[in-house]
Amino acid sequence: MIGRLDEVVVDCHDPMALATFWSHVLGGTPELRDPDWCRLQAPGSPLISFQRVPEAKSGKNRMHLDVLVDDVDEATAQAETLGAQRLGDRHDAAPGSFQVLTDPEGNEWCVVSPASPV
Repeated sequence: MIGRLDEVVVDCHDPMALATFWSHVLGGTPELRDPDWCRLQAPGSPLISFQRVPEAKSGKNRMHLDVLVDDVDEATAQAETLGAQRLGDRHDAAPGSFQVLTDPEGNEWCVVSPASPV
């Protein structure tokens, strides 16, 4: 083992605005560390930090967050009222369901719900 996960860091243009969006999704209160760095400790989640970068997002994320929800459609609708956008259709399979979304800066993420036990 080299070390342990300290936090997940998201590059963005507006750290406080993006941390505020995610606080509405996950809970917690954004903490501005300096104008270029904000973090969010949501209940039951790892620390997520948001750092200002000059570059725009380009291409697909190589890593994304999955947010566990009870109802994918309801969570999708709630996220859209916060500024998320839906990408494609809802996916349903034996392991569960998910909907791909983007946050206000275009970062992909998913709301996921496991399949109901039979």
